[in-house]
Amino acid sequence: MVSRLVILDPMAQPGLDKFAQYLPEDFEIATSRSREAADQIEAITGATFVITADVPVTAAMMEAGAASGLKAVQKWGVGYDNIDLESARRLGVRVLRTTGSNAVAVAETALALILGLQRNIIPGHVGLQKGLWLKRSLSETSMRLTGKTVGLVGLGYIGKQLARLLRGFDCDVIYTKRTPISAEEARELRARLVTLDELIETSDVISLHCALTEETANMINRESIARMKKGSILVNTARGGLVNEEDLAEAVESGHLRGAAVDVFPVEPIAPDHRFVGVERITITPHIGAIAADTYATNVQRMVHNLACVAAGTEPPELDVLV
Repeated sequence: MVSRLVILDPMAQPGLDKFAQYLPEDFEIATSRSREAADQIEAITGATFVITADVPVTAAMMEAGAASGLKAVQKWGVGYDNIDLESARRLGVRVLRTTGSNAVAVAETALALILGLQRNIIPGHVGLQKGLWLKRSLSETSMRLTGKTVGLVGLGYIGKQLARLLRGFDCDVIYTKRTPISAEEARELRARLVTLDELIETSDVISLHCALTEETANMINRESIARMKKGSILVNTARGGLVNEEDLAEAVESGHLRGAAVDVFPVEPIAPDHRFVGVERITITPHIGAIAADTYATNVQRMVHNLACVAAGTEPPELDVLV
């Protein structure tokens, strides 16, 4: 029996052909015509499996899929806030991800954004593109990363990888986490547990690495930003909904925060007139943190393995199972 795999994020034929190289012979591949709700319902109807990167898998889509034989939803990546898990459980649809697969890439992106802000890389580049030699003016706000207090909000796979990278900068790494890591791992990472209040109030750099939940939504807002050290910076490579964008923009424009870097947004792609566009001290990137061409093959093979397990009636690796 042929398993029909549909990639919900619209993909051009060359991309489908590349992906198909990793599929078992009894799999066929297709993609959605667009991100529009009607096209998504059409795409998921009749699919055995679907893969989503950014496209929301709604309750209506789960209903349509489950009614026509959908067995599993595979997340292309790690964060699953775009998938209706409650509906999946109710309808008996498996939900899988590739836990930890993007940790190195996202951690490296976070570090690059931190260094870009500390060393004024982007303003220097933009200035030269405009014919401006800004060496003197940028010297007033350029800072070292070495020796600074870096607060990690969340210490999962990505946060831990960033902590490892920061060891080379002799930073004082502090973190918050609902379940503290072991004393042995804390020594290895050179990271110490603090309260969220202490982290916000004492960090020179705050980097977000937690999931988006009802509890964490808009956790970075006017009130929490006011308690951050004057001249500190914020980096978000986690989820856009963690941050109140207007409050962050105002804090950077006022000079309370020296800068911010944002790779993720509540609505993607962002509009040309997004609030951060044109704010001089906010670096924005198009959700590229997890992207790394040199990990494509291993990530695709892992997703395919998960789905092949479901097709064969065996249990996928526990690490990757959400539902």
